[in-house]
Amino acid sequence: MRTKRSILLPKAQKALSTFGENIKLARLRRKYSAEQVAERANISRPTLLSIERGNPSVSIGAYVKVLFVLGLEKDFAQLAKDDALGRRLQDAKLTIKERAPKIKKTRTTDGDKE
Repeated sequence: MRTKRSILLPKAQKALSTFGENIKLARLRRKYSAEQVAERANISRPTLLSIERGNPSVSIGAYVKVLFVLGLEKDFAQLAKDDALGRRLQDAKLTIKERAPKIKKTRTTDGDKE
């Protein structure tokens, strides 16, 4: 059975590769073997190596498991925390609409509304 290949833009692929490289460096700084991290994250060693290469076909769940094993779960929470561009776009579209004053309806002497 043929697997689907994920196609990313070069900039996105570079970001994912950098992310994987950072995960590998974090693992090496902690002096964990690939086998130890894979076992603790409950993933296979080839999956861990794919993560460290920045392979886009690996599920985000596997990335998160590895981050938890390395104690970097707080870093994951920071990924999209401050969306400066999104906030500017949102603020640009915010317009304050002023409502016209309500017209008070008065009754005439014969009970009809004006």
